[in-house]
Amino acid sequence: MTNAVGRSRTPVPRGLTRTGPVILSYGFRPFFLAAAIWGFGAMGLWVLALSGSFTLSVAYGPTSWHAHEMLFGYSSAALAGFVLTTIPNWTGRLPVSGLPLLGLFLLWCAGRVALLCADIVGSVPAAAVDSIFLPVLFAVCAREIVGGKKWKDIKIVSGILALSIANILFHYSVIGGYWTATSSRLAISAYVMLIMIIGGRILPSFTRNWLSKRGEIRFPVPYNTFDTLSLVIALAALFAWVIKPEGPVTGVLCLAASAVQAFRLSRWRGWTTGAEGLVVILHAAYGFVVLGFAAVAASAVGVFDPLSALHVMTVGCIGTMTLAVMTRATRGHTGLELHASPITVASYGAMVFAALLRPIAGVLPDAYMALVSLSGAAWIAAFLLYLIEYARPLASKRKYADVRQRGKDSA
Repeated sequence: MTNAVGRSRTPVPRGLTRTGPVILSYGFRPFFLAAAIWGFGAMGLWVLALSGSFTLSVAYGPTSWHAHEMLFGYSSAALAGFVLTTIPNWTGRLPVSGLPLLGLFLLWCAGRVALLCADIVGSVPAAAVDSIFLPVLFAVCAREIVGGKKWKDIKIVSGILALSIANILFHYSVIGGYWTATSSRLAISAYVMLIMIIGGRILPSFTRNWLSKRGEIRFPVPYNTFDTLSLVIALAALFAWVIKPEGPVTGVLCLAASAVQAFRLSRWRGWTTGAEGLVVILHAAYGFVVLGFAAVAASAVGVFDPLSALHVMTVGCIGTMTLAVMTRATRGHTGLELHASPITVASYGAMVFAALLRPIAGVLPDAYMALVSLSGAAWIAAFLLYLIEYARPLASKRKYADVRQRGKDSA
């Protein structure tokens, strides 16, 4: 490793200081912990509101509050934890930690409090407070990408910028009395694009590493022109869905995207990874990308419920992938064995169950409330299990490993 950090090709030592709170040594620590707590808490409040046991945000409306806190509350925390931990490894620059990390985390917390108290402080002040976090996260990540001259990674910060815009449009729609559907689809599309971009890196890499340890000689196909083409087709399909969710053009594009992503996933040899939950869940989560595009295609031509299709993308694709990445990154960066424990496997099962169950509610109206509540309970169980296993390591377990070992599992 060279003395000039910016020129080093070896991952920078991160979270190794023996001073200061452990929770602020690394971006994934506060944000993954908060994502799990809020994933558990926000869904619990939503289920209580559905049952009539709790009044949830008159100013925003229970449905809009729920949609916002899943897309811009829970999901943004999971995203922040990932990018603040992984981008330094890509760029060779030091991570955000200590007081700057605390400041960024408090901005996220302020948004959650503001939305919970919107009935007290008013919709406009609540929206203003909540709208700060994602642009600041964008600025922090853009600074690191530009400073590290990693121009190919600019698409990652472009996704965060799209989320920032979607969040502002969501608030504008609520305050103006408009539908939030367009801003929600924009946010979902940004997350799905990020999952496809980042998934194209981590799935083949982690699968190859696992197969190599087992002495296999057939590995996932590395990134090539086909992957770029698949992302272009997916971007066109998502753009059509955001602008015009119904119609044959959107249906055809989304069906094409589903087929292309299915072939892309098959090239990563996920069927060979069944013995390791940390790897197989990544492939299962990416499978929801395939199912999500297919569901949106069906809804675009009127043969599937649009809200159910949306939940294939959110609970299935976003929920499952964020949980998968959170568990693997937590284990890898706290020194835990890179093997899914029974508790972790149970959390995966609960999330997949929630992801499969929630879309069914839209096509079985007589069982809607029961299915939504059961899906919500499964979602809550997934994050409760995550907290049981990982809350303590996130808050207190330092990892003093050498740089070369960390480089083997950067995400």
